[in-house]
Amino acid sequence: MDKYTILKKYFGYDQFREGQETLIDAILEGRDVLGIMPTGAGKSICYQVPALLFSGITIVISPLISLMKDQVQSLNQAGIHAAYINSSLTENQILKALSLAAAGQYKIIYVAPERLETYEFLEFAKRAELSMVTVDEAHCISQWGQDFRPSYLKIVEFIQKLPKRPVISAFTATATQAVKEDIVCVLGLDHPKVLVTGFDRKNLYFSVETPRKKDIWVMDYVKTHERESGIIYCATRKNADALYEQLNQSGIPVTQYHAGLGKEARRCNQEDFINDRKPVMVATNAFGMGIDKSNVRYVIHYNMPQSLENYYQEAGRAGRDGEPSECILLYSPQDVMINRFLLENKEENPEFTREEIDTIRERDEERLRMMTYYCVTKNCLREYILHYFGEYNHVACGNCSNCLKEYIEKDITKEAKMIIQCVLQLRQRYGINVVAGTLAGDNRAKLREYHVSDYPCYGSLKEYTEKEIKQMIQHMILECLLVQTKDKYALVKVTPEGRKLLEKERKVMIKTVKEEKKEASKDGSGNRTSSAKKRKSDILNSKGLELFEVLRTLRTELAREEAVPPYLVFSDKTLVDMCVKLPFDREEMMGVSGVGENKFQKYGNRFMDRIKEFTGGEKEKLYFGEQNEM
Repeated sequence: MDKYTILKKYFGYDQFREGQETLIDAILEGRDVLGIMPTGAGKSICYQVPALLFSGITIVISPLISLMKDQVQSLNQAGIHAAYINSSLTENQILKALSLAAAGQYKIIYVAPERLETYEFLEFAKRAELSMVTVDEAHCISQWGQDFRPSYLKIVEFIQKLPKRPVISAFTATATQAVKEDIVCVLGLDHPKVLVTGFDRKNLYFSVETPRKKDIWVMDYVKTHERESGIIYCATRKNADALYEQLNQSGIPVTQYHAGLGKEARRCNQEDFINDRKPVMVATNAFGMGIDKSNVRYVIHYNMPQSLENYYQEAGRAGRDGEPSECILLYSPQDVMINRFLLENKEENPEFTREEIDTIRERDEERLRMMTYYCVTKNCLREYILHYFGEYNHVACGNCSNCLKEYIEKDITKEAKMIIQCVLQLRQRYGINVVAGTLAGDNRAKLREYHVSDYPCYGSLKEYTEKEIKQMIQHMILECLLVQTKDKYALVKVTPEGRKLLEKERKVMIKTVKEEKKEASKDGSGNRTSSAKKRKSDILNSKGLELFEVLRTLRTELAREEAVPPYLVFSDKTLVDMCVKLPFDREEMMGVSGVGENKFQKYGNRFMDRIKEFTGGEKEKLYFGEQNEM
């Protein structure tokens, strides 16, 4: 078999996605590779296809049990023999799995990094023919990554102990330039093929909302998306518990996940979510890494995360099947204080030196600032994210909340000069809150303690609220007229460019919202959705949507029979394609995206029978536009 045959036979696709074939060819040539590809771009196929073509075994190092279980289930569904080895198995189960692998039963073995250090696994690896070692979630190996795991550093020692060095492949979805360099260096990749396909997820709609009452906003949103699966992230367990109770009492099929729940409760709740018994999950960031649920239609952040890396990874759990999905962040200034408290009380890693700990804290503060700027910028949200990850050639996307708002520009040159003069008069010793309070002429105790009323700038912008002044200051930081120190105090300083503003003529303009454009439609929750998105209802007509529900019900029945998540039977995208193509025989069904030979043998006839029953055996058009628009 060749790579194209494997792609169709096991995965049901006729062609590779962007970047996949390049990395697969490099691996098959025996080269090390590093693939940085967005969530949903098909990273796993880049190592699974070569693994099936290699003569030996591929070991995939993965950080979480849930990720391994999900991947192995998916492979087994496709007719590929795979296994995982981690702490969820007994020693006898592990020995049996290793024995079967040594006998050639498994081509792919998923393993936790901690397992590499055990005597039994190392002896197995030394005796077996290892063709490739794949490092999934490779950013975990970098101490500059957002999920650094010291156990990942053991990977290099493991590879060095092998009698023959296999091909090394590494994959991640989020990596800044520093993290990318760390991965190549620490893993010791040998002249690797490095491919960055880009971080853009075109099917995701990004939005920042500032509702006065977040609970009511979330309740309205979930109720108007009741047939959809979604994740709602909260910064603290307390928030997660309170929101879960409110949704649960309203009759919404919701579950929850955080470290305060028992191990068995977390497992059961996760299973309920994955299997769509309770399609809404309220969780802290303890949930989600490695969850490959393809039909998550929205991710809401009840609180602002600590970094853009965390946000993009968590938001990226929406729309893994490529279908239109929404990523909404509910922002309030209090979120910054919550996150700063969490950072200050974060447990220190005993393996780090004091200098490394200080450097990491400084990095965390900088990340928090960049996350805050994302929440307050008036420019394109997608462009901001991509720029953060090193992609500079993007323009406004037309598919985020900022692009769908109409702004008017206001000249704040006079106000900007007053702000700069105030920062200088305060001798650049305070943060945004004190500067804004001074300019607004506030009389709270903290400002009296600092005697700010003694300065000429006190009350010089009293016609504005503190919130409005803070928005101006944040805009001036984005314009590089001001800067904040990279520590927990975040003192406001004047840049050389800011000092020039006092001496020469140049305008400082700020955008304020005028109104949403007509292209933006308002849903029942009050949030805006983009006309650029194509949902099922944009592709299928009313009868097509009826068939989709019929097929979705069948998918649920089959999933229950086999005790697997529904999306492992077929994704939403595959069901939509069935509604468009109406396959009545094997050849037509094999032409549906996501239908491979194994899945056709298992499910094909059941789905074709249900389609024939619904249509009466007559072909008809159940979609809008031309079929090639799919």
